[in-house]
Amino acid sequence: MKLQTLLSQLQNMKMNVNENPEILSIEMDSREVKEGSLFICISGYTVDGHDYAEQAVSRGAAAVLSEKPLSLPVPVIVVNNTKRAMALLADTFYGQPTHKLHLIGVTGTNGKTSTTHLIEKILQNSSQTTGLIGTMYIKIGDEQLSVKNTTPESLTLQKTFGMMVDKGVSHAIMEVSSHALHMGRVHGCDYDVAVFTNLSQDHLDYHQTMDSYRAAKGLLFSQLGNKFDQNKPKTAVLNGDDPASAEFMNMTAAHILTYGIDTECDVMAENIAMSPSGTSFDLVTSHGSEKVNMKLIGKFSIYNALAAAAASLASNVPLSVIVETLGDIEGVRGRFEVVDGGQDFSVIVDYAHTPDSLENVLSTVKQFVLGKTFVVVGCGGDRDRTKRKIMAQIAVKYADEPIFTSDNPRSEDPIAILNEMEDGVRGEYYHSIENREKAIYFAVANASPGDVILIAGKGHETYQQIGTQIFDFDDREVALKAIKERIR
Repeated sequence: MKLQTLLSQLQNMKMNVNENPEILSIEMDSREVKEGSLFICISGYTVDGHDYAEQAVSRGAAAVLSEKPLSLPVPVIVVNNTKRAMALLADTFYGQPTHKLHLIGVTGTNGKTSTTHLIEKILQNSSQTTGLIGTMYIKIGDEQLSVKNTTPESLTLQKTFGMMVDKGVSHAIMEVSSHALHMGRVHGCDYDVAVFTNLSQDHLDYHQTMDSYRAAKGLLFSQLGNKFDQNKPKTAVLNGDDPASAEFMNMTAAHILTYGIDTECDVMAENIAMSPSGTSFDLVTSHGSEKVNMKLIGKFSIYNALAAAAASLASNVPLSVIVETLGDIEGVRGRFEVVDGGQDFSVIVDYAHTPDSLENVLSTVKQFVLGKTFVVVGCGGDRDRTKRKIMAQIAVKYADEPIFTSDNPRSEDPIAILNEMEDGVRGEYYHSIENREKAIYFAVANASPGDVILIAGKGHETYQQIGTQIFDFDDREVALKAIKERIR
C-alpha cells in the first residue's frame, strides 16, 4: 500500500516531505522493521519508540510516524497521538478485517477465558471456523500462537484478524481487558456481540477506583456503535445479576440480551442441581427450554455457560447445539482443573486471583468437600495491594487450612507481600510459607482422605516471576509430583 493512500485516513497530521513510498509492513518494534516498513514511535512505560527511530531507518524503514519532528532521511509524519493513529492505520492496512468477521468480545473481572472457550466450542459445533484471542493464547482455526497480553496492541490485533480472514475464519471470539479498553487497543474493532461477565475488585493499581474500572469495562458497550443495521445487528449480552449491567445498558444503543440466575432475565438457569461430578439446570430462553447436564462444577460455571449461551443465541446458533456442547465440554486448562495422581483426596488448580473469584471457587469446594479444605494462595507483586488483606480474609473464612505463599512477586519482596496478607487476619489460624513449591508440598503431605486442596492464583501459567527472572513453574506439575512422591 502506498504511504499517501494509507495516510489519507488520518487528520491533523504534519509531514516533512511529499514522497510516496510503498509500505510493506507496519511495525512498532524497531527490531521487527525491514525494508519498506512504516515505523510507529510509541511512548511506553519503560521505552520510548522515538529513541529507536534512527535504528528503524537503518533497518529499512520507508517512513516514520512520530509525535514530534525528527531529523531523518525518510518521510516523518507527525501526529498528536501515535497510538490512536496506529489503530486507524492498522485497520486500514490489513483491509478492515473485523468488518469481514462475526466478532464477539468478552469483558469482565472473572470468567472471560472460560466463557470465550465455551463460545468457541459452541460455534465450532455449529460448523463455523473460529479464531480466539485471550489470556492463554491466540488460535486461528487449529493453529495456536503465543500471546503477551490478554488483549494485544491494536497493530498486533488487526494483523491477527487479517490472518484469520485469510485463513477462512468466520467467527472470532476475544477477551477484552479493561487495560486494553482504556488504552484504546481495540479502537477500530467492529464488534457484533459484546459480553459482560461480572465486576469485582481487580486492577486498582492501574484504574485507582472501582468507578474508573467499571467505566473502562463499559467502553466495550459504548463502542458497539449508535446505529441500527438489520443486516448487521449489534447485541450487548449482560449479566442481569450484576449491578454494573444497569449502567452498561445506558451506555449502548445495541440490542440487549440479559442472562442470570437470581433475577428475571432473557436467558436463565432454573432448577439448578450441583454435585462433585457436575452441574445440571434448565436453560430457559425465548427459543425454548432445555435441560443442561454439564461436567463443569459451581455457580460461577453456570454463569459462564449462560453468558456463552446468550452470546451464541445472539450469533444465531440453534439452542440444541448450545445444549449439546455445554454437556460435552470438559473445561479449560487451569480453571477448576483436577490434578489426579491416584490420591484419595482432591487437588484442584484454579486461576482465581481476585477476591470474588477466590470466594466463588472456595464456596464451590465447600459444597462437596467431605473432609477439610486446604487453599494455597498468594498475591502478585506490582499489582493492586488493597486486595491482599481481602484475599487472606477469604482464605481464612472458607478454608480449614489456609496456606499463604508467593504468587508472582515480581519486583516486590515476597515476605513483604505475605506480611500485607497476614495484616488482614492477625490472630486467625493460617500457615505462611514463602516458597510456593514448599507450600504445595506441605498441603499434599498433610491432606487426608476426603480433603480438597485448592491451589489458587496461577492456573494455566507455567512460570513464576521473581524479581526480573522468569522460572519454569506449573502448579499442576508441582502438585502431581508431590502426590506421586507421597503415595510412592
